[in-house]
This record gives sequence, C-alpha cells and structure tokens, in this order.
Amino acid sequence: MPELAHRRRTLVLAICCLSLFIVGLDNTIVNVALPSLQHDLHAPVNGLQWTIDAYTLVLASLLMLAGSTGDRIGRRRTFQTGLVVFVLGSALCGTAPSLGWLVAFRVLQAIGGSMLNPIAMSIITNTFTEPRERARAIGVWGGVSGVSMALGPIVGGALIDSIGWRSIFWINVPVGLAALVLTALFVPESKAPRARRPDPIGQLLVIVMLASLTYGIIEGPGAGWTSGKILGCFGLSAAALAALLAYEPRRADPLIELRFFRSAPFSGATVIAVSAFAGLGGFLFLNTLYLQDVRGLSPFFAGLYVLPIAAMTMVLAPRSGRLVGARGPRPSLVIAGVGLVAGGLLLTGLTTRTPTGLLITAYFVFGVGMAMVNAPITNTAMSGMPRDQAGVAAATASTSRQVGQSLGVALAGSLVSSGIHGSFRSGFASASHAGWWLVTAYGLVVLVLGIATTGRWARATAARAAERFSADDDAAQVAAGLARR
Repeated sequence: MPELAHRRRTLVLAICCLSLFIVGLDNTIVNVALPSLQHDLHAPVNGLQWTIDAYTLVLASLLMLAGSTGDRIGRRRTFQTGLVVFVLGSALCGTAPSLGWLVAFRVLQAIGGSMLNPIAMSIITNTFTEPRERARAIGVWGGVSGVSMALGPIVGGALIDSIGWRSIFWINVPVGLAALVLTALFVPESKAPRARRPDPIGQLLVIVMLASLTYGIIEGPGAGWTSGKILGCFGLSAAALAALLAYEPRRADPLIELRFFRSAPFSGATVIAVSAFAGLGGFLFLNTLYLQDVRGLSPFFAGLYVLPIAAMTMVLAPRSGRLVGARGPRPSLVIAGVGLVAGGLLLTGLTTRTPTGLLITAYFVFGVGMAMVNAPITNTAMSGMPRDQAGVAAATASTSRQVGQSLGVALAGSLVSSGIHGSFRSGFASASHAGWWLVTAYGLVVLVLGIATTGRWARATAARAAERFSADDDAAQVAAGLARR
C-alpha cells in the first residue's frame, strides 16, 4: 500500500475510530437498557443474559475469522461489509417485536461487529508504518475506547428516559452510514502478502464449544443442573474442546495457534483476559439491575452512578500503557488485581439500602482495576512471540476478552436466578452476593497470575516457545521444499 499523506492518515484513523466508538457504545448502552427490556418485553433474567451474550459470544467466535478474511480478500472490503451488517442489525434491533427477535438481531449485529474492530486495527497498522506514529495512533484508538465506555451509560440513559430503549440501537445507524461513506472515499484497500487459510472445522468447533457451554450455564437454573439437557450441553462443550485440541495442531494455518500456550506469559494473559472481563461482564450486569430495579433509579441516573468506572478507564488506561513500557506488565497487573478484588469485596454485603458513598467507592476502585488491566494483557500475550505472529497473538487476547464477558454475564445471572426467593426486587440484593464473591474471585485470579506469569521463569518459557516456533517453521519449510522436488 503506498504511503499516505499525514492528513489522509489522520482521516483514516478517525474513520477506524468511528467503528470502535459505535461498537463500544453499543455494549455499555445495552447494559443500561436491561431493566427497560425486562419490563417492556417481559424478559426473565435468562432472557436478559441472552441479550448480552448473543452479541459477545458471536463476536468472540468470529473475531479471528474476520481478521484472516480481511487479510485475504481485502481489509477495506471486509470493513465495509461489517459496517453494512452492523447497521442493518442495529436497525432491526430497534424494531424487534419480542425478546426472541431481539436476540436474533443481536446475533446479526455481532456478525457485523466482528468485522469492524480487528479489521480497523489492521488498517491502522498498515497505514501508520513509522513505529512512533503507530504507537500514537494506537493510543488514540485506546482513548476512544474509554470515551465510548464513558458516554455509553450517559447517552443510553438519556435516550431511554426520553425516547425509549429502541433508540439505543437506532443511534448506530447514522454513525455507521457515515463511516461507510467515508471508508469508500478515503480508506485505501490492502491485503496481507500471505493470508492465513480459512479453518472452517476449527471455527465450527469453537462456536459449538462456546455456545453449548454458555447455554448450559444460562439455562441451568431453570432446567435443573442435573437435567439431561444441561448435562448434554456441558458434555458437548467438552467434546468440542477435545476435538479442537486434537485437530488444530494438524493444521498449517490453525484458527487457534496452540503452540502459543507453551509460553507462560501468553497462557497467563489469556486466563487474565478471560477473568478480568468475566468480572466486568458480571459487574455491569448485576449492578444495572440493582440500581434500576432495586434502588429505583432512572436509566440516566443509573448511568451517572457508574461513570466512575469509565472515568478511571479514560484517565488511567494510558498511564497503564506507559507503566508497562517502563516497568513491565507486573505492576499494572498487580494494581488491576487488587482493584478488582477490592471492588468486588465492597459489594459482597449489598442490601437495598447500601449507602451511596460505598457504591461510588466500589465503582471507583473497580474502575481502577479495569483501567490497568488492558495494556498488560496485550503486552504479555505478545511477550516473546515471533514478530510475524504478533497479530495472531493479539487477536487471541481480544477473543479471550469477549469470551470472558460472555461467561461473566452467564455465571452472574445464573447465580442470581438460583438465589432469588420471592419477588425480584426484594430478593435480588441478597441473591447477588454470590455474584459479587465471584467477581472478587476473578480479581484474585488476575492478581495471582499477574505475579506468577511475569517473572524470570515465565520469560524463559516465552523464549523457549519462540525458539520452538522458529524451529517448527524452519522444519515445515524444508519439508515443503522436499515435497516440491
């Protein structure tokens, strides 16, 4: 791709950030809308869980496929396709006549969303070739993530109070259409010199594994944890995982590169990403229902309450990146783990009359934890990886975040559903205690692994994994050469 003028590169960055903005906004807006959906569509708790998880599950399943598709057929073309599908899904969500249709349209939204952020990051990486300028561009990208998270609860609450919950989906339509037109005008097409081949069997196994596991967790309280249907779901998920572990090493271009997991920093970063974002998913899900259904706050004021989480992300996330650059990932991960543990612990005794000051303190502390965790996840995931595999390693970390958020919502909602006795409003606060203890446990995992996978031993495993990678690739090239003879 030819070098673009500075103004054109800046415009490309702005267009890519638009996609991040609407996807990030959509996530936090939908959380604020859950009580309204519950009332208007007569949705049970498991229905609310599916409203979130139908999106995050599909997104997690298709992120890596979307990235390789963009490399193969063209990043701009894939990005534009994602915008069209996301806008269409958003418009349909805004007209959904029932919960079932809303969940189905959320799936369509997620298919489009999976083609936006990973492809936009690839476009940015290929547009900004100078390392320092690229770092600044990625910093802007991260800042937009914080802004979208900050505005989501406020914009969503204002829209829901004034127009209704359907407007939170309609807002994506004009922004998405503007991004579509601007992409056609200003974003150049690009492809990878050698694109990874598709892995349809691996892709199917990932979808079956995640979908059956999540279905079992969400539907378990209603169907019974020992029922044939639920046990069958868990068995199917385990079988799909076993098949994936057996099949992927035989692929030349696997969907999931299992050799990465020989590196302790990479394995730790993956589990940390799942744990941290499971904590975020559970935290937002439980908190939204508590503030609106138990405390009786309007969507707008519920959004104002959780603003400290987003504010900490905006303020501290860039500092976390600088701390990782100066001191390595361990200090950021320790702060993140302590913040998540403390935020969860403060809410384990939640009641219908918990003081507002305690709630705000918990949100601030939890926000510190989430603000500090993102930069070291990406850095640790790519620690010691071969440079030509860095993009795949980063995509795996991004997928882990989405998987974690899906499981966090599923587990938190199921614990609450199992613990509510009597009316929802009177029973929710005490039933949520198990969920808050679970959030605390996620933070403890982040803290322990943040220490264990960032030391000298862990770095040595990363170096050995990189050497094995090079040796395996050299052997494969020799074998290919002999086969051609």
